[in-house]
Amino acid sequence: MFLSVLSAADPTEEPTAPSLQDAQESANNAASWVEQNWSTWLSIGLRVLLILVIAAVLRVVIRRTITKFIDRMNRTAQAVDGTALGGLLVNVERRRQRSQAIGSVLRSVASFAIMSTAALMILGTFEINLAPLLASAGVAGVAIGFGARNLVTDFLSGVFMILEDQYGVGDTVDAGVASGEVIEVGLRVTKLRGDNGEIWYVRNGEVKRIGNLSQGWATAGVDVTVHPSEDLDRVKAVLNQVGEDMSKAEPWNERLWGPIEVLGLDSVLLDSMVVHVAAKTMPGKALSVERELRWRIKHALDGAGIRIVGGLPAQQDEEAAPDPTAGMAAPSAYSNSASPQSQTASPIAPPAVPTNVTK
Repeated sequence: MFLSVLSAADPTEEPTAPSLQDAQESANNAASWVEQNWSTWLSIGLRVLLILVIAAVLRVVIRRTITKFIDRMNRTAQAVDGTALGGLLVNVERRRQRSQAIGSVLRSVASFAIMSTAALMILGTFEINLAPLLASAGVAGVAIGFGARNLVTDFLSGVFMILEDQYGVGDTVDAGVASGEVIEVGLRVTKLRGDNGEIWYVRNGEVKRIGNLSQGWATAGVDVTVHPSEDLDRVKAVLNQVGEDMSKAEPWNERLWGPIEVLGLDSVLLDSMVVHVAAKTMPGKALSVERELRWRIKHALDGAGIRIVGGLPAQQDEEAAPDPTAGMAAPSAYSNSASPQSQTASPIAPPAVPTNVTK
């Protein structure tokens, strides 16, 4: 037998062409294999097809349900827009971006869950052992989680910020690392426009605190510094009149959410008194209300003859006459020969020589 194998493996021997009998035998073997296993492969194919169809139908249904839910949220926001309540409390662009972000997250999560489950079911249909695959996927997930923990932190923080509606487009916020108006809210990065027009890209994972200046109401405060000799009752009457006139004027009657109140004295010094004036305003309108209120207070106090003090001291209208002795030097102590300085600086006289000497 060994010699026959060697002779069959001899490279010098020319290969023989397959005969008709060999081809017929191979065909019979293939036909018998197909006849024996066609039911099994057909069953597996039908199972795979059924899993794919169910997964695709379920994915389409869930995505359409989420889309209809998001569209309903947008229609509710558009219905409120244009009314007084909509102008004060609802920002359509903010609601639209928030709903789109939530819808995108929900659709992505639903698609991933459905397709991954379908893939595992298809692998199980082929009788593939999924335990090593799941273990490898778990180890890879842990490694990716440690490597991209900052990205995961940013993503999760963005999801919770959107779901909790901490801020939205058009809000003025103080994020600690940057402050400004929100122009875009993303799952990973939030864009802020600063006071000078610059755009800040703030990662959601780096935001430890948020100060939203556009929710609820804002406070406009103005400090009026007057001379301590002024009559406080007269000053208060003038300021109250300014507040009443401003509350009735357009568009300040809409931006003011409360009366302009004179809260009293903040401080009393030797050369000034500080009277504090404050009012509740619409969110984001406190700065414009403060500027208009200062403008009106200045005009009213000038008309009433009430002096405003503070800052640099006022310059004198007439300059004092120059001192004629300012450019003269002080008299020197050495000009007086009897002065101790002059006597100290004078040379010492030599000792006197006696004239009568005894020889």
